[in-house]
Order: sequence, then C-alpha cells, then structure tokens
Amino acid sequence: MSNENSTISVVDYAIARLAKAGVKDIFGLPGDFAFPWNDAVLKNKDMNWRGASNELNAAYAADGYARVHGVGALCTTYAVGELSAVCGVMGAKAEKVPVFHLVGMPSMRHQKQPHTIVHLTLGDGVYQNFINIGAQTACAHAILTPENCRYEMEWVISTAIAMSEPGYFVVAQDYADMPVTGPEVPEYEPRKSDPAELAAAVEAAAEKINAAKTGCIMPAFKAARLHCQDEVQALIEATGLPFVTNSFDKATISEGHPQFIGGYAGTDFSAPHVREAVEDSDVVISAGGVLFNDFSTVGFFDSAIDPDKIIRIDMDYTQIGDRVYTNVQLRDILRELTKKVKTFEVAEYKNPQMQTVTGEPGDKITNETLMPRYERFFKPNDIIIAESGNSSIGLGGMKLPDGAVYHAGLVWSAIGYATPASLGTCLGDPTRRTVIVTGDGSHQLSANELGNFYRHGAKPIMFVVNNAGFSVERAIEEYPDYEYNDIADWDYHKLPAALGCKDWFTARVTT
Repeated sequence: MSNENSTISVVDYAIARLAKAGVKDIFGLPGDFAFPWNDAVLKNKDMNWRGASNELNAAYAADGYARVHGVGALCTTYAVGELSAVCGVMGAKAEKVPVFHLVGMPSMRHQKQPHTIVHLTLGDGVYQNFINIGAQTACAHAILTPENCRYEMEWVISTAIAMSEPGYFVVAQDYADMPVTGPEVPEYEPRKSDPAELAAAVEAAAEKINAAKTGCIMPAFKAARLHCQDEVQALIEATGLPFVTNSFDKATISEGHPQFIGGYAGTDFSAPHVREAVEDSDVVISAGGVLFNDFSTVGFFDSAIDPDKIIRIDMDYTQIGDRVYTNVQLRDILRELTKKVKTFEVAEYKNPQMQTVTGEPGDKITNETLMPRYERFFKPNDIIIAESGNSSIGLGGMKLPDGAVYHAGLVWSAIGYATPASLGTCLGDPTRRTVIVTGDGSHQLSANELGNFYRHGAKPIMFVVNNAGFSVERAIEEYPDYEYNDIADWDYHKLPAALGCKDWFTARVTT
C-alpha cells in the first residue's frame, strides 16, 4: 500500500486490503466490540455489508460466496459471535474455501486492567480465551495492532489464498481505530514452485503417462478452489483420456465435455465402464488431489485403485509411487506436464445419459420420479447447491448441463449448509442462476436466512423436499422409526412471505 495511507486506521486499512484481494461483500452480524469493523465496511466504497440472521449462517454464506467469487469474508463480535460461526468456518477449512473471519474483541484498556470484567466473557478477567479456538479454524491468523497490521495482513492473506483455507483476524476495539504505524511491506505474490522439484515431478509424471497404454483422469474440487480448471481441462484434452469425478468433485470440469464418462463411487457402486476406466487403467491422474472417504465411496471405502498407478498432483506437492515432490504448485505442473504428454488412442467415450422420466402427472412424488425432472430443469451454467444427505445423493448421480457447477459440503457434511450458502452464491455471481435442493430437516436449521435473500436482492430457485423428518438418518440406521428422527411439521411454502420475501412465487407440490 502507498504512503498516502500512512494515517489510515487499522480496520480501514484491513478492509481496504481485503477489498483489493477480491472481497466485495462481507456477511455478518454487528456487535459492540466489532463496531469498528462494521463501520469500516460501510465507509469503504468497494465493500458491501451483508447482514445475516446468525453467525453460523453468515459463515455458510461467506463459504458459498467464496466458491463462486474466489474469496469471501464474515465479521462477528467477540466470543458469542465468533463461537457461533466456528462450525461454518471449520467447514470452509475442510472444504478448502478461502474465507476471512474478522473478529472484534474488548479493548486493550480493559484487557490490561487487572480484575476488569466485561460482558461476552467467562467472567474471569481473561480476554484471549477464544483466539486459540478461532485459530484452529484457519490456516493463518493474526491479532492486529497498529505496528503489525501491514505485515500480518499480507501474511494471512497470502497463506489463506495459497492454501485455499480460512484466515482469522482479531483486533481490540481501541486498537482498531488507531492509525497504522508499521512500515510499508510489499504485497504478496502467488507462490511459485521450486524449479528443480517441478522439473523432476514433470519428468517422472510424463514418463509414467507416456509408458501407459490406458489411463484415466480424476479432476478434484481443489483444482477448482485454486481456479485451475482451464489447466486441468487442457491436460485432459492433450492426453485424450476419459475423465471421471467422485461425489466431492462433481462438475469440477463441465459434465458437458465430450471426454466425461461419469461418476466414480467405488468398485460396487460405479457403472461398469467407469469402474473399468478407473481401476483397470495403467495410470490414474489425480488432478488436484482426489479425496477418498466413506462418503465418496458410498460408505464402504470400496475402491480397488492400485496406489502404484496413481499420479497424485495435489495443491502444492506431487506424489508418484513412493516419491513425493514438494513445493510443486498445482498450476505450474499442470501447465508443464501438458506440454510433454502423448495423446492416447481411445476407442470411444461412453458419455453419461439423462435418467428416464417415469411417473404420471397425478402420481405421488418419489425420488425416482423427482430426480429425472430436476435433471431436465437445470440449465447450462447454473450454480447448483445440494444439501448433504438425500439431496446430494440424488443429484450426485445425474448428468449436469454444460457449464453448470455443483456445490455440496460433503467433506464437512454439516446439515443446514445449503440454504445460507446459496445466499452467498447468489451474491457472489448474480449473473448466473442459483438452484438449491435441500431437505426439510436441513432447511429447519437455517431457514431464518430466507428474509435476507429478499433484503439483499438475491433470487434463488429453491426446492425443499419434505420427507417429514431426517430421512437420510432413517435410511442408514437400525431404528428408522425412533422419534429422534422426527421434526416439526412446517408449512415451508409459507415461510418466505412470513420472513419478508414480498411477491415470491411459492407452491406446495405433492404430485
């Protein structure tokens, strides 16, 4: 930042720096210790305040916003506010989403005065009880002061963007409005690969690929977080290999691409041609670091991919066999590797087809009749948000139109994510249509956010599937009829009007 900002306050500097890093909207709730942050957002012409109904919803909205916009942010007050947001910010960490969490804490005057007790504390006179909790949600954090503000902002921003994980900033109420006094520091530059490690990784990967007769590429969602979809697609097209995705990575590369052959969900739950392409190939290129867990393998860790066949190109390292090449950035190796790989001769690409529509107009709705209709409702370039559970299971198996993207918090799998996250996607990219598919149990956790859709001019298309309870829990447990899977019977179609969404079209549909 230039010398003309030498008298700028800590929070004004921080907000201006986040705006320059790409944050244009900050979700949150006000609070007295966070008032300096709140004021700084409103004073900055490049920033919008996006009030949320609670801090957890603000965290989910910031997550959804960052997925489509690049980076996101939320602002909460000390203790009760930041702790309310912890689940959502921790989810962003699990899902590799760069969200900045801004917290205001009591003034240093109070902190340094013995036995002074203020509200929002444990009543013990200790004022930094919660920083270690907030820090666990982030890959980098800082307690901002007038002296360290410039340096710490660059450190946290650069680390959060490089690792695609949250950053956490805390500032005391009195320090927030003091002028920045620390020295000027250069703005961060994108991390670069170690030249020797990069060259060695490219050579080893190209040798393994070019020696193979058959192969498959698996793009990972982390490639999308680092905005490397173009580089992944270039590698796909250079090799001519088919590509598949698991449930975490769905639509990382457009499912309208002619080389896409379907979803991989382990040995027993994948289409035969997909299983064969993945498990029987000579080489499998994991482009972005694919995650295999119980969810992505349908609960059974059911995958028979020979580890020796995998080239794992992760965010900042590459592994081939037992050799790990460190400080190799994903974008760099994808670009260099694309120049050196051969083009495979592939007999055909067996592209996935739309599901068959069944059921007559007067029939009761079932998953089997509903999902093919969703599939035909989606449009190219839609942003589709699916709640974890029945919604993501149903949507995970359908073919999406060209350019449509798909987001579901499946690594973290916290229910209630989809509704507020879709507020973030609506505001993060208003040029595209956001379609949310959620369930009644999940929607009840965060439906109070509906009023803020209208307040902020967001216009989603929302489907709430009413199964009268936690149906995914009923499906996987021994006692599906036990009452802990029951929920209150809401009139979901009446909620938007009750929460201030004027002139919204709503309907209750049973057939």
